[in-house]
Amino acid sequence: MVGLNGGPGADKGAGDGPVADAERARLAADHAAWMRWGPYLAERAWGTVREDYSPGGTAWDSLPHDHARSRAYRWNEDGMAGVCDDQQRLCLSLALWNGRDPILKERMFGLTGSQGRHGEDVKEYWWYADAVPSHAWLRWQYAYPLDGYPYQQVIDGDAGRGLGEPEFELLDTGVFDPEPNGVDGSARWADVTVEYAKAGPDDVVMRIRVENLSVRPATVHVLPTLWFRNTWAWGPGGSRGTVRIEDGLMVARHPELGSMLLAASAGPDGAAPRPLFCDNETNVPRLFGAPATTAWPKDGINDHVVHGRDTVNPALIGTKAALWYRLELAGREVAEVVVRLTAVGNGGVGGSAPDTGYGARGVLAARHAEADAFHASLLPAAVTDAERAVHRAAIAGLIWGKCFYHYDVDVWLDGDPYPPRPPAERLTGRNSGWRHLNNWDVLSMPDAWEYPWYAAWDLAFHTVALAHVDARFAKDQLLLLLREWYMHPGGQLPAYEWALGDVNPPVHAWAALRVFEIDGGTDYDFLEKVLHKLLLNFTWWVNRKDAQGNNLFEGGFLGMDNIGPIDRSNQVPAGFLLEQSDSTAWMAMYCLDLWSMCLELAAGHDSAYADLAIKFLEHFASIASALRDSALWNEDDGFYYDTLVGNGETTQLRVQSMVGLLPLFAVRVARAGQLDRAEAFRDHLKWFLEHRPGSGRMIAGDAEARDPAGRDGAHLLSVVSLRKLPAVLARVFDEAQFLAPTGVRSLSKAHDGHPFELELAGWRAQVGYEPAESRSGLFGGNSNWRGPVWFPVNHLLIEALRRYDEWTDGSLTVEVPTGSGRRLPLAAAADELATRLVSTFVPGPDGVRPFARADWARMPAAWRDRITFHEYFHGDTGRGLGASHQTGWTALVVDQIATLAARR
Repeated sequence: MVGLNGGPGADKGAGDGPVADAERARLAADHAAWMRWGPYLAERAWGTVREDYSPGGTAWDSLPHDHARSRAYRWNEDGMAGVCDDQQRLCLSLALWNGRDPILKERMFGLTGSQGRHGEDVKEYWWYADAVPSHAWLRWQYAYPLDGYPYQQVIDGDAGRGLGEPEFELLDTGVFDPEPNGVDGSARWADVTVEYAKAGPDDVVMRIRVENLSVRPATVHVLPTLWFRNTWAWGPGGSRGTVRIEDGLMVARHPELGSMLLAASAGPDGAAPRPLFCDNETNVPRLFGAPATTAWPKDGINDHVVHGRDTVNPALIGTKAALWYRLELAGREVAEVVVRLTAVGNGGVGGSAPDTGYGARGVLAARHAEADAFHASLLPAAVTDAERAVHRAAIAGLIWGKCFYHYDVDVWLDGDPYPPRPPAERLTGRNSGWRHLNNWDVLSMPDAWEYPWYAAWDLAFHTVALAHVDARFAKDQLLLLLREWYMHPGGQLPAYEWALGDVNPPVHAWAALRVFEIDGGTDYDFLEKVLHKLLLNFTWWVNRKDAQGNNLFEGGFLGMDNIGPIDRSNQVPAGFLLEQSDSTAWMAMYCLDLWSMCLELAAGHDSAYADLAIKFLEHFASIASALRDSALWNEDDGFYYDTLVGNGETTQLRVQSMVGLLPLFAVRVARAGQLDRAEAFRDHLKWFLEHRPGSGRMIAGDAEARDPAGRDGAHLLSVVSLRKLPAVLARVFDEAQFLAPTGVRSLSKAHDGHPFELELAGWRAQVGYEPAESRSGLFGGNSNWRGPVWFPVNHLLIEALRRYDEWTDGSLTVEVPTGSGRRLPLAAAADELATRLVSTFVPGPDGVRPFARADWARMPAAWRDRITFHEYFHGDTGRGLGASHQTGWTALVVDQIATLAARR
């Protein structure tokens, strides 16, 4: 190891060996300590609501990408392959320069919501390659163009395409095409791999490996960058740290965090990297034409490296610093550098320097081996290697998707003592009714670039996948969302920062139950805490989203943005009320989930919860009866629809979509054993079935169903009766309607060429089948529920089929596909759907992974085993669409693979 002043360092031990339980032991011994440092840097902080100071709420324009390198963020930080502490005081990330670009590559580039034809869209290729829950091992990969990133070509290319055409991608620019005179498919790009390994909770080794994929020489500048989030420029109370050189090492001192130091290996040429310093302060002259507040602003390192300007502090002190390596790579050459961030007590500054040589590489090797053993232990031998790779990649994406999130709405609305000041319009505009909300936490994000903020219903699905590897973090996430500084005093959960008051589906009780089950089904304290808070949220739903008090609910678009002919949140025609099949079904499911939660608690923890179980049983029966007797069901079509009620008329919106499949989700089986352990509930259930026969039918099933007293005292609780079920499932498994190669479509393909058209009270709208990107600008054009496959609703559908099968003991079968003559019990049909979902990421007979099929022929071969988890998938081909790193709810593939493995 070579210090920054050229001095030698001492080796350090490699740590524990490759033991399968090493990762679990870390989490069990001190979960909080190992969580202190993690991949908590978002991929994007520019263009977010928190950083928006525009009068019109145009966040993308208020702080664009061009400002990001020069402007200190108020609430957040971003970076590539970055880690930070759990309060994001000190950050470590990667910067690159190919010698051609006009700026350093410090953050991912993409189109803004207004530039993209289908909303915001990142235009870079990177992969969350590996991770373990303690962050003791992390791997990240990136494809870096060597001849310059084509910024303007990307912007112009997408602008030149119509709404019906695919997105213009970075591959379309040719920067990754094979060299004309190359060999073995060589191309002008570098494969950059960043690995992190912890020797201890506060001792992090970072290895950066750069491979020149070209046959020609290349120069790649590598700059590991260390900086403090700016908490001091907005008013009193913020703590300012300093980064400086001491004893040849870069030392970061902070009054709250303490002192950390960054040691560095020599470059491949044997030379120490050059330390560069500036301040994490806004370049006021560049952005606003006002006098400078510092001679060494945030973009000082950028301007010095790229333009040779005198913009770094010669005194070697600041709040932002980088170690500048210049890697001269021959064709096909690989080079690597190592840095180590550690607490001062672990070495350096008065003692021996932290090792960045053999000892550091030993830590990397040990943690990698432990990660292999940990992931191998998660699945049984019956799982294929291809499925294991998908499972591991999905977990990695979830873990890399954790971000520190800071948003104090009260301060954001009123403004800080120092500029910039928010516009007056903010006081009555976006999120003005959420002054209580104060977020300062690490949260699981839907996508660290496109959606670097939590979304309530997304997060619920994340926790189910996370519970397979870190149940404690999963439970903490669910509880956090229900805390008083998140939940509105009225009981509503915050949706997302663009509109905290939007309504998301109430799936948190379902998620809490699944996490409880995956964790072993014994943490009643967790279940009890969740239940108490969800009672407030359930009451909010009943009081606010049942306008006529008839147990038929509204709620707006409920996360399924453009699935209908109108914007269900904002464009219901005057004088009409939209009664929603999906909202009503979500509430019926919510009742069943809370009922299940109460029954678990009554049977295994406290019998007093039997009374609450009775309450939710009766409420479910009321909602299910209202659905049964309403105009939401169309007997001729055998399907559920939304209805517009007004002017004495009821109009069914006969769009065959996921809205009509959601009633299937509201189904549970009350097992005899559960009822025996909750005697008070069992006795009341008997009374209820005898004295409320109308509502009781929704609990026992239709009269055509099996005797409710059968099944050894078990009972079926379902919205969709066994009489109606076959008609709905015939559509689900029809390849000309809902059944896609990789799951169930969000809109029936029957609307392909036969769109639904609505003309009502001066309104005119239509819904047609769109298997890929949206062909309209509704909701910014960045979401499409008119044909693609979405994992969360597919996941719930699969669970519902298994519950119906549990009740029928496999006696009820369905044709899969419809018309094929192949009949399967419902559990086997559920397995078929799960297998199709998993196949999205698994190489097919032709070796192609469906999610990447569109780009397969032109993508470099090195990428083909790298998996990204998109927001949703093409309804006909399975191609990945929407946000390209939305591992969040798409990581439900983890639960699907685990369940399929258990069933095998």
